[in-house]
Amino acid sequence: TAHVFSSAAEEYRPEPRPFKKIMAANRGEIATRILRAGTELGCSTVGIYSHEDRFTQHRYKADQAFQLSSNKSPVAAYLDIPTIVELCVQNGVEAVHPGYGLLSENANFAKSLEDAGVKFVGPTVDNLNTFGDKTSAKELAIKANVPIITGSDSTFSTPSEAKEWIEDPNNPITYPVIVKAAMGGGGRGIRIVPTADDLESMFRLASNEALNAFGDGRCFVEKYVDQPRHIEVQCLGDGTGNVIHLFDRDCSVQRRHQKVIETAPATGLSRETREKIFQDSVRMLSMNKYRNAGTVEFLVDKDGNHYFMEVNPRVQVEHTITEEITGIDIVQSQILIASGKTLPEIGLTQDSISEPTMYAMQCRVTTENPAHDFRPDTGTIDVFRMPAGFGIRLDDGPGFPGAKITPHYDSLLVKITAKARDRKDAAAKLIRALREFRVRGVQTNKSFLLNVLNHRDFLEGEVTTGFIAQNPDLLSPLKEKDRAQKLLQYIGEVLVNGTPKSLGATGDPPSQVEPIVPQIDLQREKKKSLKKIFDEEGPEAFAKAVREHKGLLITDTTWRDAHQSLLATRLRTIDMLNIAEPTSVALRNAYSLECWGGATFDVSMRFLNECPWERLMSLREAVPDIPFQMLLRGANAVGYTSYADNVVFKFCQLAKDAGMDVFRVFDSLNYIENMRLGIDAVGQAGGIVEGAVCYTGDVSDPERGLYDLEYYLHFVRELEAAGIHVLAIKDMAGLLKPNAATMLVGAIRNEFPNLPIHVHTHDTAGTGVASMLAAAHAGADAVDSATDALSGTTAQPSLGALVASTKGTDLDTGLNLTEVSMLNEYWEEARGLYAPFESGQKSGSADVYIHEMPGGQYTNLLYQSTQLGLTGQWSHVKTAYAAANRLLGDIIKVTPSSKVTGDLAQFIVANNLTEHE
Repeated sequence: TAHVFSSAAEEYRPEPRPFKKIMAANRGEIATRILRAGTELGCSTVGIYSHEDRFTQHRYKADQAFQLSSNKSPVAAYLDIPTIVELCVQNGVEAVHPGYGLLSENANFAKSLEDAGVKFVGPTVDNLNTFGDKTSAKELAIKANVPIITGSDSTFSTPSEAKEWIEDPNNPITYPVIVKAAMGGGGRGIRIVPTADDLESMFRLASNEALNAFGDGRCFVEKYVDQPRHIEVQCLGDGTGNVIHLFDRDCSVQRRHQKVIETAPATGLSRETREKIFQDSVRMLSMNKYRNAGTVEFLVDKDGNHYFMEVNPRVQVEHTITEEITGIDIVQSQILIASGKTLPEIGLTQDSISEPTMYAMQCRVTTENPAHDFRPDTGTIDVFRMPAGFGIRLDDGPGFPGAKITPHYDSLLVKITAKARDRKDAAAKLIRALREFRVRGVQTNKSFLLNVLNHRDFLEGEVTTGFIAQNPDLLSPLKEKDRAQKLLQYIGEVLVNGTPKSLGATGDPPSQVEPIVPQIDLQREKKKSLKKIFDEEGPEAFAKAVREHKGLLITDTTWRDAHQSLLATRLRTIDMLNIAEPTSVALRNAYSLECWGGATFDVSMRFLNECPWERLMSLREAVPDIPFQMLLRGANAVGYTSYADNVVFKFCQLAKDAGMDVFRVFDSLNYIENMRLGIDAVGQAGGIVEGAVCYTGDVSDPERGLYDLEYYLHFVRELEAAGIHVLAIKDMAGLLKPNAATMLVGAIRNEFPNLPIHVHTHDTAGTGVASMLAAAHAGADAVDSATDALSGTTAQPSLGALVASTKGTDLDTGLNLTEVSMLNEYWEEARGLYAPFESGQKSGSADVYIHEMPGGQYTNLLYQSTQLGLTGQWSHVKTAYAAANRLLGDIIKVTPSSKVTGDLAQFIVANNLTEHE
């Protein structure tokens, strides 16, 4: 073939050209492949596209492109034979390459083109009629003495027809059988039938699938060969009876009869078997005077016996790997043969094709989600970065940044082919290429492909068609963080639209001041820390050390309940880690740091997009010697529903292993049976069980009713009998007045002299410090507080106030006020970063003694009321909350019972209802 220059410019084209103008009657990567091959042969190229494909790549790879009928469905547009033929005639197209799928095996299409004087780049009409019908193909195989699988000679239209044939004693066939569509390919219209009971359902599935895909629902039945290998031979014929083979391919890695990864040449076959397969393929196609490219497919059983399956009379998806090991351009060869050239005229004889010395492997990257049964995904591709490098070939289709992936077509995105000197090296290149490949915006099967390529059995080379079904772990998803894209999307979203309202960021903009982290020098302590006592001696020794401790122990809630109560639980891990080292010094004598569980677990994932487990582990690494404390909702763990027992046990074990020490276990209604699971789970994990009695009402008011001293003492007895190590009095709403604290704690201490008592409250009414001091004087061992900048109102009482108030007394906390104040200076500045999440609450309010709203709920409900259009009616909501509490029977209000009360209160106000109504 001579090359001539078309002008004074550098462009040149081969002469003579096989055709002046050639059309790719397909879409996606195969259309692009055809157009490139045509261009390389000097042909002008024509593409076609549907309305849905108007922005896809193959349209723009053609010299000319024409839109098909927009009145037809997305697939039907590409099957519109009259329109395509008319386009060819009107625009001087001399040849049409159909690719694979769609019209590639349609004899009517080939005949219509020939009648219009247009060459069909593919087999003859007779070839298509013979091999497009699997029954006639089987008859030719028998005539050519090619081994076949026992099966029906004719097709069946109904399950009853198939059943009658199988049960006929004259037919040597037994279950399992396989039902296969008479027309088509690509794994469609095929179902395995294990038993007679499965025949009707499997037949109908195969028939319906074939009817929808190929317009013909007829099927035939064959004996099913268990665990075979799928070996196919690529052939080329010139229509004169001259046929050559281009060696074999192994396509055994299949899912539901569709090929996933193909390799060439096939390995693990004896030389004798391979030669028989080659000879049978060539002989069979020669008898039919086959023209153009075709593939003869076989099943090879465990004993090396081969059985004819079918002939695919077209180019196949996996033709690329044959091109790579032989150096022969199959698509160009098809075009040249269609132009009238014989195989010798294009330099192709069997003797001229050397035995392959290289190994090629191809995988198909699709927009399917392996974790959801390979459900096709749709959407816009945000990032599309393809791999490259030595030994890698890409056949790209509809993928590029900004591409719209629709549900209308095959999900193939790109084919990646690797070539190397042996199978494992080819797999290594393919693995590297897949790891380089980046697609964002749609799901892909990339993780599945990597799992297959890394599997030992696959690398050894001898896998069967049952490989994927036998290894369900191949479907395990690969988790990619996609950090850069997520960050860019977030920045763009915030810059354009502001902070998402769903985050609750409705306040002022965040402060521009960067919090200064203080430097606090560590003072060596002679005594063993509570953390070390627990780690070395266990929870019982921890509880004993707490009771024997001189002075008041402090729990700092800044890292959990304080910001939950004031800032909608939005505190980020980074802001805790920044102050972690100074905190580990300043609060070295604390009872605990509350830092996890409760709402923080949920909010970390849903709003902050942080992993709560990573938060716990990173904080534990930064603060190794102070006990950590969390909130556990009994059988609900940190969720809002009851979980299976083994889930709660496993959760507690993982939490303990990740660094948690004290588990405050509670039930919103003080129901001991709901707490037993949490208590047992923490105990088995080796954690400190801090059983909580939830406080409501007023034990100092003899007329308050249900919640008197005896009620609480009775529940404490149940908790103590259940095996708790520490008792927590959980005052969610800040209702525990100083006098009530003295009475309650005093009564419990009197009855339970050895049980450590830990008191939690909220400072909504402003009496928090006084109540905690009263509890301490009455016998409490530890109380909750928060750094001053995050204390008061609906949070906990001031840490600094408690430290200063007890200094030099029997209740001395052992904390240094200067060091505590240095921590507070950091939090004063850090709180400004969370200004958008401030509730707007300016002060505490003693009306909490009337409505009894928990502190952690107060600010959340205030925000929710605004979102529900109840702005300006907060006072009515608080009044309605008290009414809702009465309507519900004066219940203890803590998650989730507090949410029920709050929802009812908002409903009352929103609908202008009275308590009576």
